[in-house]
Amino acid sequence: MSRETEMDETILRIKTPDGLEQFAINVESHSRKHAQAARRRAVELRAAAHGATTAVERECLEAIYAYERAESQIRKKKFRASRTWPMVERRGIIPAVEHVVTRRAETAGYRTLIEMGFQDKAFEAVVLRHPGAFSEEAVKASRERLREWGVLDA
Repeated sequence: MSRETEMDETILRIKTPDGLEQFAINVESHSRKHAQAARRRAVELRAAAHGATTAVERECLEAIYAYERAESQIRKKKFRASRTWPMVERRGIIPAVEHVVTRRAETAGYRTLIEMGFQDKAFEAVVLRHPGAFSEEAVKASRERLREWGVLDA
């Protein structure tokens, strides 16, 4: 078994987000790829534990957790999406994402997500993967914003 395969299997065997975060710290200096894979898996486990009932809800939650993870790494201290979570509680996850992507201001965390290799976790990317769950306005705004960021072709 190759070292690469062994590391991939180790990531799958770790069952807690904290365990995955520790694994990422341990391997960061010699395998950024595996550190990032462990952090991505930690985000997925956090979202799964949050109680989403559909794939689109789970991906929206992953987007929030990925943003928190990315900001925490940049700030070098724990970061909480303190405006987003109350909005999710008030409106629900889909309406909250809809609200975020349709407002004029750029999503605050997108640049941060890019730096961490989590650009697929942006709300706009989630909206475009699940256009039937969102309004035409949200889909259009997400498409336009991703074009502005150079993620989609014009």
